[in-house]
Amino acid sequence: MNLHYRVEGQGKAIVLIHGLFGSLDNLGLLARSLKDNYKVISVDLRNHGKSAHTDTFTYQDMANDVLAVIAELNIEQFSVIGHSMGGKVAMALSEVATTRLEHLMILDMAPVHYHVHRHENVFAGLREVAKHTVHKRSEADVYLAKHVLEPGVRQFLLKSFAKDGDSYNWRFNVEGLIANYATIMGWKDVLPFEGKTLFIKGQESEYILPEHREKIALQFPHAKAHMVANTGHWLHAEKPETVNRIILSFLQRP
Repeated sequence: MNLHYRVEGQGKAIVLIHGLFGSLDNLGLLARSLKDNYKVISVDLRNHGKSAHTDTFTYQDMANDVLAVIAELNIEQFSVIGHSMGGKVAMALSEVATTRLEHLMILDMAPVHYHVHRHENVFAGLREVAKHTVHKRSEADVYLAKHVLEPGVRQFLLKSFAKDGDSYNWRFNVEGLIANYATIMGWKDVLPFEGKTLFIKGQESEYILPEHREKIALQFPHAKAHMVANTGHWLHAEKPETVNRIILSFLQRP
């Protein structure tokens, strides 16, 4: 699939991959931090942002989509940073681009199958908005608030609520994400990746837990870990300077 993407800066290539319900703008603060020294490629994953919608939605598919962007840009070696679902796409890349991947950086995601449904209220809210013809974001927020109580979550979701003709629609593929939710939360173990790997965890997040250490060690035997204090799952938005500093330090380490 031909993904929508943005390229900024010059130097060694780094691919930024957003999470579920996101778009390439989600890692914009990180892109701005990196573009002075690196070629930063930010992508919209399939079923998100300005990329096409499709019923097929596996981590292998998404990893190959990213590789197609890399091929189009004639890049051989590259690093990757992925947040949440994008972290799983990045980890899937470690298997299909093993010798080409210089650094693998995962923001608050483990290579495991998550069994808790975390987004029932979000999907209910998205479907509620879709029932109505909405002409501005404030109207969508009212419908969304029937199911999604946290204003910050609604604000994040509404970033992907865009004008489509005379009305607004979600840029991500709501029904496609619902149909493939088990795949999104699931995981197929990858072969051990021997390259440079960094997991960055938000201290208050439950996406990387002590019981995940064995799975991480089996698939990423040389992985380093760093915890960012007083942050949740959106650590790069809550403490961007800290996360950016950790990433730059890892990239510059011999």
